[in-house]
Amino acid sequence: MTERRSPTIRRRRLGAELRRRREAAGVTIDRVAERLECSASKVSRVETGHTTATPRDVRDMLAIYGVVGTECDELVQIAREARQKGWWHPYSTVLTGAYVGLEAAASSVRAYEQQVVPGLLQTADYAKAMIRAARPDITADEVERRVRVRLGRQSLLIQDDPIDLWVVLDEAVVSRPVGGDEVMRAQLERLVEATALPNVTLQILPFDAGAHAGMDGTFAILDFPEPSDPDVVYAENATGGLFLEKTDELRKYVFIFDHLRAAALRPEESASVIAKLAKEPLWTLRSRGSELT
Repeated sequence: MTERRSPTIRRRRLGAELRRRREAAGVTIDRVAERLECSASKVSRVETGHTTATPRDVRDMLAIYGVVGTECDELVQIAREARQKGWWHPYSTVLTGAYVGLEAAASSVRAYEQQVVPGLLQTADYAKAMIRAARPDITADEVERRVRVRLGRQSLLIQDDPIDLWVVLDEAVVSRPVGGDEVMRAQLERLVEATALPNVTLQILPFDAGAHAGMDGTFAILDFPEPSDPDVVYAENATGGLFLEKTDELRKYVFIFDHLRAAALRPEESASVIAKLAKEPLWTLRSRGSELT
């Protein structure tokens, strides 16, 4: 598999490697901070991938740990790559967190959505209507910039080495007319088209499934091709979301997703339901006062 060169994943990998070598050398974070004449919090943020280290910082850290030669040169090169800008960098003012960068490096994403179509499958009009409704406090220009980011992300589904996407959608997602009748019908048709892609699996979790394992909220599980890049769960919220990386946390969300896909309609049946809804949406039945099925 060709590795996607995301600076976000490079920064995360570099931090993990630096932490591993520091611990192997028996050096404390405070000692590193003292030698580098910086704060201990900076060293900690470098190791957790939240801050990009300069090549010089990396060389200095590795010198403290006794790491030299080819091993040192390789990590310094990762530091250089981690400082490069991803395609999404011009839109950093309208992005929160590191999700886009991690997504760009992932080999697969398993997601459960309760309220909206995932960004990788949204049409431009749906995305615009959804963002305007969810963020009435932002400007029209910010809305447009957010939409451009979402559309840019969708190249992951059709590039030479496409990401594998498996999504379980609550039935509420395909039942609510975001943007009005025309916009939502087009969005449903887009979902049907996506189900034809060999790397996309889409399932509907019907209302009649009742209470289910995903009722605590929306999440995505990102898997990476390199063993040195641990998987991560992204639990989304209004302020940007939370990244979870501990083994027990990952195991819990994989368990939840497996239960959700087992409770959902089969992919073929889900595609048929979505196609039917595009022609006869539930919201038109409600508007006529018809009984729901």
